Amino acid sequence: MPLFYIKNKIMKRSKAQSIYARAANSLVEDLQQYFVTHQGEVVDTTGGKSSFQAVEWLRDQGAHGGGVRYVATNETFFNRASVNVSQIHYDDNASKILASATALSTIIHPMNPFAPSVHMHISWTEMKNGKGYWRMMADLNPAIEDAEATALFSECLKKVAPKQYALAAEQGDRYFNIPALERHRGVSHFYLEEYFTDNAQVDFDLAKSLGEAVIDCYVDIFSNANKAHPNPTEMDYEKQRAYHTLYLFQVLTLDRGTTSGLLVHDQNDLGIMGSLPAIVEKDLLISWIGKLISPQDELLKGIINALSDEIPCVVAEAEKLVLAQVVREHYKRHPKALSLQAQGNIIPPTVANHSN
Repeated sequence: MPLFYIKNKIMKRSKAQSIYARAANSLVEDLQQYFVTHQGEVVDTTGGKSSFQAVEWLRDQGAHGGGVRYVATNETFFNRASVNVSQIHYDDNASKILASATALSTIIHPMNPFAPSVHMHISWTEMKNGKGYWRMMADLNPAIEDAEATALFSECLKKVAPKQYALAAEQGDRYFNIPALERHRGVSHFYLEEYFTDNAQVDFDLAKSLGEAVIDCYVDIFSNANKAHPNPTEMDYEKQRAYHTLYLFQVLTLDRGTTSGLLVHDQNDLGIMGSLPAIVEKDLLISWIGKLISPQDELLKGIINALSDEIPCVVAEAEKLVLAQVVREHYKRHPKALSLQAQGNIIPPTVANHSN
């Protein structure tokens, strides 16, 4: 079993009053523990020792919720790994249109270049007018693609959500497209935005089934890759650094969820930046400046300036905090540039208005 330890003393976080938000919170907390436990078991059985450090953050000193993220500390198996759960609410503020937002957001960047990164996001958003909807995302991100792993991940998504898969794959391909580089982030995408039907229990069950299926599938892919490729070469690590650079580029210049979180508040910058890989190629980022239109070229220059000139270029906590501020200040200066960010078929009001 993985070892858990707490960096910060767990403090009191208020919870949303809605029965739907409470059910969603229980779901994402269960999925968080499920993921961390099963990921840790693979590390343990592969000869390593897993440990995940739990770090809490509070929204307005806990009055409006907060969250806990589990961060992997085993650098033999993980380049970066962060499994985050949060719930914020405004039950005491009648001026807010948002009642609550409850989310699991996770990114695993393995150390082995042959083990793909994975991103998953499952969230429930509830408005004061009674409307509520799910956001469900899952995408596989290999530095060195394995066709069997890609097929396995895609088949997993098709099996767990056969009715939704075609739409989710189309939206995911659109969302994770990087126009300036004429390529995508990732090889298999699933993205349902503002999803709800007339049956709340069926929707809840889909969120639960999707989360568990993606976790099970990814843990197998992670395990198989580490067993099949125990001794990567320096060239393999070079490919990984190049891909991680693209990943950072996409997150900081295109990802609406990241930008929205940064614009709303600055109380969880390290958590929001938890998806960034540990090492990137600064020279590669510099080579992409000319591919961006104004003012996004300014944003990329700011990102580059926030990184050290060391080789390799490590993205540590200090850099994450500076990068968060660079992105935040850029869109405050250029709010119209938000229209240049990635989107599926729908832009939810919480993102469009930054009201959460």
